[in-house]
Amino acid sequence: MQTTEYFRNDVMAKRPYIKVEWIELALAHPVRREVQAEDGRIRYWVWIEELSRYLRVVTLEDGVTVHNAFPDRRFSP
Repeated sequence: MQTTEYFRNDVMAKRPYIKVEWIELALAHPVRREVQAEDGRIRYWVWIEELSRYLRVVTLEDGVTVHNAFPDRRFSP
């Protein structure tokens, strides 16, 4: 899995409970996928039973390099 330096150094330090398999699931089988108009990054959402929430994964414009991941409290499918 390709990641940004921000993801490796900041995101995973703040959210060590996030599992790589959850991120891979979001990228492979998202409930929703959308492109952010302002910067072209791509958002993916997937339901994570262990969190009882949707996980939002954000990639760079390439759709491969993971930049951010976090439980999204406001997402509604």
